[in-house]
Amino acid sequence: MWTTFNGTMDIRKYILAAVLACMAVAVRAQDDYARIAELKRADSRISGLRPTADGRNYTFRTRNGIAMRSYEDKERTVGIADIPFKWIDYIFSPDERHILIASEEGFETIYRHSYLADYWLAETGGAPRKILSRVRDATFSPDGRLLAYARENDLYLFDPVSERTTAVTDDGEWNSVINGTTDWVYEEEFGFTRAYAFSPDSRRIAYLRFDESRVPLFKMMRYDAPLDGQPYTFKYPRAGETNSTVELWVYDIDSGMKRKVDVGPNTDQYISSIGWTPDGALYFFRVSRKQDRFEIVTDRNGVQKVIYDERAPQYVERKSADDVLFIDGDRFIVREETSAGYMHLYLHSAEHGLLNAVTAGDYEVTQLAGCDGKRVWYVSAEGSPLRRSLWSVKLNGKDKRKLSSDEGFYAIAPSEGMKYYVSTFSNASTPHIVTVHRADGKAIDTLSDSRARVAAFGELPHKEFFTFTTERGDTLNAYMIRPLDFDPAKRYPILLTQYSGPGSQQVADRWSIDWENALVDHGYIVVCTDGRGTGLRGEKFKKSTYGSLGAREVEDQISFARHMASQPYVDPERIGIYGWSYGGFTALGCALKGEGLFKMAIAVAPVTTWRYYDTIYTEIYNGLPQENPSGYDDNSPVNFADKLDSRTRLLIMHGTADDNVHLQNTIEMARALNRAGKSYDMMIYPDQNHSMLPDDTANIRRKMISYTLANL
Repeated sequence: MWTTFNGTMDIRKYILAAVLACMAVAVRAQDDYARIAELKRADSRISGLRPTADGRNYTFRTRNGIAMRSYEDKERTVGIADIPFKWIDYIFSPDERHILIASEEGFETIYRHSYLADYWLAETGGAPRKILSRVRDATFSPDGRLLAYARENDLYLFDPVSERTTAVTDDGEWNSVINGTTDWVYEEEFGFTRAYAFSPDSRRIAYLRFDESRVPLFKMMRYDAPLDGQPYTFKYPRAGETNSTVELWVYDIDSGMKRKVDVGPNTDQYISSIGWTPDGALYFFRVSRKQDRFEIVTDRNGVQKVIYDERAPQYVERKSADDVLFIDGDRFIVREETSAGYMHLYLHSAEHGLLNAVTAGDYEVTQLAGCDGKRVWYVSAEGSPLRRSLWSVKLNGKDKRKLSSDEGFYAIAPSEGMKYYVSTFSNASTPHIVTVHRADGKAIDTLSDSRARVAAFGELPHKEFFTFTTERGDTLNAYMIRPLDFDPAKRYPILLTQYSGPGSQQVADRWSIDWENALVDHGYIVVCTDGRGTGLRGEKFKKSTYGSLGAREVEDQISFARHMASQPYVDPERIGIYGWSYGGFTALGCALKGEGLFKMAIAVAPVTTWRYYDTIYTEIYNGLPQENPSGYDDNSPVNFADKLDSRTRLLIMHGTADDNVHLQNTIEMARALNRAGKSYDMMIYPDQNHSMLPDDTANIRRKMISYTLANL
């Protein structure tokens, strides 16, 4: 549409009107997100909940410190620690006579999970005293006599009575050797940072040693203090590159002697977890580089045995310590999908191998909650992949009982010994409710109920779940959020929100609210679908994207957009798509391959070529680039930037301190778009990480609201 101007005054008026309109949209977006933020705060839960060793009480954070309450009787609540400073986390000694508190003093984030902090020690009911400065991953030995912690890549023991420090290792060096904590890729993808474990008798401590000297060095510019324009360097292995060589050592605390544990001749592998069985055997998880083989190995004073061995043609889904539960010196439970094609629980014997399946069916077990030696408690998607429910069953797979009653989404925090549990429940129309239950499912207390606080905001649009079938015959789950005054005779703009990553799930019957909800109040419809490769629908569905990330995911989102465009209440000229991280990768693919179908696309912190992403995540889903180059290149957005249609407004947003998906991804995307002569918008967030922390989580959401209102 061309506008004809009559002289300079008309041009000035037009420019002024455009500027005022943009300012109005920006102010409106700020107000909209402020309301969303208030709604999120109204949906409160319990913070810092910890079960006590006796299985009858739990502790939690209060405004002034820590309190303890009986599971059975909420009136039996006592304050056990007043903490006169800002603090992050706490842990009890095994006898619960002392509390270790990580304070904000000395606090400094490292990566997603890791941080440095000052630690304070307090007797229960007593005043805390500072004992450690700027250390990480501190915890008690099982007998409570010692603390272990890491500092500057070495592992230490500390006696709080004598205040004596013992160095377990002394060869730690930045960007070279790490002892007792993990390197970047283990922390990000295996999800743990404490890479040590005390034996049950407190006489030994096992730890991992990472030699990352041959891992490629990555330099990330930092513009804030103290680097002030200098690069921050760390070791980051991209797909196909060299990983750390990881060793397992055991340190005898009384003698000071060390023993290197034989983890096998292959140094190009992962030791993804370590620990001790209840009867004192060391164990470790061993994973092949391609992640198509997973083993649990026990070591009893140098005598080793593989007690579990799982293999799959494509990959074995990554297991955390929460997926394996040792019941005693022989029996253990594993959550795995290879045997039946769905995630289920299996009882194994270290001596005799597989004993029996504990659960079975065309549904997935999502949480191994606990076991009392006779029964096991678990959360599953039985009935619908959109929901979660709590069950218990005997170890032989018999006498299964459903313990949850409402339809929605449950998460469980068990007591010691599984006498009680705390349940957090929500569904699409019910904000979170936190309740206490006996092991048989009987509710005995309500800790938090957000319904009244959220209801004070008035009626809210709700999710409507549905399915649709693509042109290829795949039936996909989806949801829709329509304005409260929806009129089927009108046509509405549509925003597709999605993540689309392997094993993920966005379409779920649980309470959630974010910036997209603000658009609904402005007459937009927000929709979402989980395409092929997402989770909770079995191994075959999830692994259908293996080796060609970005092909089927983009196909399914484009099919969804076409499906929505065909609805009589949708304006087919006003369809947008948004995604963050993997979702940003998919949103870019849709913008570039959509042939003008999408009027707007927003990609936040997107991967633009899997050749730039890390080994563990990328290789498990896409194989090695040396063996599967087409899987890395054929669907990389940087390789088809020339396909961006002039009808599609594209916004790319990235933080310069994103240690996860590096800014290089966005820079290379910009380079490709520039070479192709394409127009696009970009927003850069100085010194913000992958989550736009520490400063700009609200800013980016306000920007996305205003950009959508202006361009869709």
